[in-house]
Amino acid sequence: MENSTEINALVKLLDDPDREVYEHVEKKLLGYGNGVIHHLEDVWEKSLDTVLQERIENIVHKIQFATVKEDLKLWYQSGAFDLLQGALVINRYQYPDLDDQKIINQIEEIKREVWLGLQHEMSSIEKIKLINHVFYNVYGFGGNTKNHQDPQNSYLSQVLESKKGNQISLAIIYATVAQKLDIPVYGVNLPQHFILGYIDETKRDEQEFGVLFYINAFNKGSIFGKHDVDQFLRQLNLEPQPGFYAPCSNVEIIRRILRNLISSYRKSGAPEKAAELEELQEILVNTEI
Repeated sequence: MENSTEINALVKLLDDPDREVYEHVEKKLLGYGNGVIHHLEDVWEKSLDTVLQERIENIVHKIQFATVKEDLKLWYQSGAFDLLQGALVINRYQYPDLDDQKIINQIEEIKREVWLGLQHEMSSIEKIKLINHVFYNVYGFGGNTKNHQDPQNSYLSQVLESKKGNQISLAIIYATVAQKLDIPVYGVNLPQHFILGYIDETKRDEQEFGVLFYINAFNKGSIFGKHDVDQFLRQLNLEPQPGFYAPCSNVEIIRRILRNLISSYRKSGAPEKAAELEELQEILVNTEI
């Protein structure tokens, strides 16, 4: 890359014992952004100096985290229209080197499997039963009940790999597959549980917010009605609010993923990760649209 002479000179100073020198070098390297990562990783692989390796890891992480922040801001300011894109940005926080296209292809493959079984005259319930069959029986997705607090449950790449996730990650994949097939399934932000609603688009502004029925992606796509949501809220001693029944925005869904991750990392003793994810959360609250 351009300025490789300067980068080489800077990298040679990375293990300088003088803190001030190191901070100056770090600042200069951070200014190069993503373009310098490959060079730094190359040096890391050839080095046996643990201090140097640690400093390189730190700089690479800072560059990648800055990129995630920028990407999330851009997604949000552009209207947050694509839920999958928002979830992919969060995935890049933990897996910056992973190719997004791999995740998109895996979801496309599930979509294709459902599409092969779709028939024009199917009712809304029949369509959901077909998605359920493909999602839970053919692909083997399921809720991670054994290790529910594991942060990996919130990263799409890991959920697609392990076929285990939490309420929200499974719901995102499920809803993405459905929407790609013009089946109107959207997230519903229920407290302590995230569910999906099958929407009659012509009745969105009427009573029940156009929701024909609800779907629990965590529990093999079980179908239930408004009275079940009422009962669940009674158990939690919560007053019913429109937001507990109606489809929510993509921004609310990504905020909820971040809340889950912050909680998971705090409980697993990784406060520095929780703090970074709080910075991402701030973007979705404080950024001007």
